Amino acid sequence: MRTVPDLRISRESWPIRGTFAISRGSKTAADVVVAELSAGGAVGRGECVPYARYGETVEGVIEAIESQRAGLAGGLDRVALQDAMPAGAARNALDCAFWDLEAKQAGHRVWELLGMGGLQAVTSVFTLSLDTPEAMGKAAAQAARPVLKLKLAGGPDLERVAAVRANAPNAKIVVDANEGWSVADYAVLVPQLAALGVAMIEQPLPAGRDEALASLRRPVPVCADESCHDTASLAALAGRYDMINIKLDKTGGLTEALRLKTAAEGQGFAIMIGCMLATSLAMAPATLVAQGAEVVDLDGPLWLAE
Repeated sequence: MRTVPDLRISRESWPIRGTFAISRGSKTAADVVVAELSAGGAVGRGECVPYARYGETVEGVIEAIESQRAGLAGGLDRVALQDAMPAGAARNALDCAFWDLEAKQAGHRVWELLGMGGLQAVTSVFTLSLDTPEAMGKAAAQAARPVLKLKLAGGPDLERVAAVRANAPNAKIVVDANEGWSVADYAVLVPQLAALGVAMIEQPLPAGRDEALASLRRPVPVCADESCHDTASLAALAGRYDMINIKLDKTGGLTEALRLKTAAEGQGFAIMIGCMLATSLAMAPATLVAQGAEVVDLDGPLWLAE
C-alpha cells in the first residue's frame, strides 16, 4: 500500500557576509524556501530561492508548493510533478525533495539511482560582488581562488577586470553582466576582455533583446543565463550563445536540469552550472549536474555568514 508523503514547508533567511551586489541591486540575506517530504521513516529535503527577476516571492513559492498537497494525496510523484507545476523555484524544492526521499527509501545515493557510477570533485568559481575597481582588485587578492567570477554592470567594467587581473594574475576569470550591457558596450569591451584573458562572458545583453549576439563576433565564449531556463529555451539560443548556465531554480529541479544538460550538449552548447545565494542543501543536487561541466558556479554558501 502506498504511503502518502507528508509535506512540510519552511522559510529561512541566512545573513550574508557584508553585501552581495549585481547590476540589478544588492542583498544582505539569502531568503530560501525548504520543502520536506516524509514517508516510511525517511525525510527528503529540497531548497529553492524565489527570485524577483522571474516574478517570484517567498510567499508565492510557498503557496505554489502548498497547492500540491492535494496532489500528493492523489498519487503525485516526481514524474507527474513535471507537468503539474511550471519550471521555477517552487518545483525545484519539491523535485529535489522527491529525489532525496527516493534515495533514502532505496538506501542509495541519488547518483546511484541515476546510474552515474560515482561523483568527481568539482572546483567552483568564487564570485566577486560588484564594486569599484579598487575594491574588486583587493577582493581578488584576498580570495586567492583559482577561478574567479566578476559581477559587472557597464561603466568602469574594463577597469574592474584589469584590477582583478593585476591582483590575480594566474586565476581563470569569467565575467557576468547580468543583462547590464548594451550592444555598444559589448562591441567595445569584448576585444579588451579577450586581451585580459577572460574565459567566458555570461548574459551580456538583456534576455529577450539578445538577437544581436547572432551577428556579433564572440572571441570570448558567451553564456546564456537569464535567456535559458529549461529545455524549451534552447531553440532560441542557437547562433547567439556558446554556453548555457543551468540553475535548478530556473529548470524547476534536478529532473529537468539533467534533461536540459543532455539536450544542450547534443546541440553543441558547453555547460555552466550556476546557483542562487543559498545553502549547501541547494548545492548538493547541483553537483550531480556539475559533473563534466566547463564552468561550475556553486559558491552560494561561501557568501553566508554561517
